[in-house]
Amino acid sequence: MLMVRPATITQIGERLGKHPAWVRHHVQALARAGLAELTEERVVRNYTEKYYAATAQAFEGRLLITPVSDQPVTLVALGSHDFGLDALTAEAVRRHIGLVSVPVGSLDGLIALRQGLCDIAGCHLLDPEKGEYNTPFLQHLFPDIDVVAITLAEREQGIVTRPGAGTALRDVTDLPGTGLRFANRNPGSGTRVWLDARLKAEGVAPETIFGYDSDHTTHTAVAGAVARGDADAGLCLRAAAEAHDLAFRPLFHERYDLVMRRDRVDASALATLLDDLGSKRLRRAIGGIAGYDTARTGQQAGR
Repeated sequence: MLMVRPATITQIGERLGKHPAWVRHHVQALARAGLAELTEERVVRNYTEKYYAATAQAFEGRLLITPVSDQPVTLVALGSHDFGLDALTAEAVRRHIGLVSVPVGSLDGLIALRQGLCDIAGCHLLDPEKGEYNTPFLQHLFPDIDVVAITLAEREQGIVTRPGAGTALRDVTDLPGTGLRFANRNPGSGTRVWLDARLKAEGVAPETIFGYDSDHTTHTAVAGAVARGDADAGLCLRAAAEAHDLAFRPLFHERYDLVMRRDRVDASALATLLDDLGSKRLRRAIGGIAGYDTARTGQQAGR
């Protein structure tokens, strides 16, 4: 209603059939959220009428629903799927901090961080022109917001097949013309970004790969699809391949960073989490994951 024209509390109540006190409560909530504002005051018969209007003609909204935790503080991490986050979550719980991780892809995680929907974004995005992970994307997406990227681990990815099947498959560029069904990651994921850059560099049209348009949100989902026979090959972490007893041919190593707004890094929960990243206990836990290297765990990645 307030997007169409300004109105008073009384006018809104008459239209909705609600008591003015009820309307006032909700209008004030809209005002606190920056969605409505007081635009005019008129004195009528010794009574001041206050007119409210929406602050824009349209709004786009995103909603994040998090679980009720028995921990005093719950942090939300959105971004790329990572097994090391499970180890970090376990360490956080020991310190009475909840950590909820939702795999949405590296790009969507960074966008959510910019929009204030999460505390941490996990990403492993390669800029093929600069040959650098994550930093160029942070410079592009956060030109006006100071963020810090802390390395969780470096990881090994490769192409996976069922043992004895697709033995001649050495690279993703071998897929066209084979008829093999490929289990792809979701658009915006770091793995998909790497794949698209690799295919472009080699002049391989994506549509020549059977299954390129498939959409799996985690490394585990890719490995599971290959293990079940729903696909013949996929691109995923060594850890996912070994968990499903798949043949694995390594293709590249990548840096996985946790990105946070610098103005929130000193918050007690995030500060505790950063302390955990430097602990020997966490390094041992992450280092025990197949294909993970913790030599740079806890170090700040350059912008």
